Amino acid sequence: MNIHRFDTEVINFFRKVSVPLARFGLFVIFFWFGILKVLGLSPASSLVQALFCKTIPWMPFSVFIVLFGLFETLIGILFLIRGAERVVIPLLFIHMITTFIPLFVLPQETWQGFLVPTLEGQYIIKNLALVACAVGIATHMDPKTR
Repeated sequence: MNIHRFDTEVINFFRKVSVPLARFGLFVIFFWFGILKVLGLSPASSLVQALFCKTIPWMPFSVFIVLFGLFETLIGILFLIRGAERVVIPLLFIHMITTFIPLFVLPQETWQGFLVPTLEGQYIIKNLALVACAVGIATHMDPKTR
């Protein structure tokens, strides 16, 4: 087998598995992290609570964290369903907006210096990869017909 043929076969294999793998990866991340919030086991709860206290003081945090966790599990489940892209991708972007807010509203928890994120800040910034996965999935959608 020559290098060109091998290269072509590897690329074709990745083309076949890229979207299912991206869907499964997004499911695992969102479902797992969401369930941890619902069960009260999330290591991100303190950061979520700090942001919550600055933005949504009219709801008990114990209710919010469960609803937020359920929202994340819903996003995860929807990524497994072909045809749900037009619903789940906007939900993901809403979630990402709320997820990136601590970088600006809670700089003491997310930055240890100029362009040097804390562990929590890194946790947030890595979400750019999740956005890229969702965009990759969206590129495989069929255009809506009238």
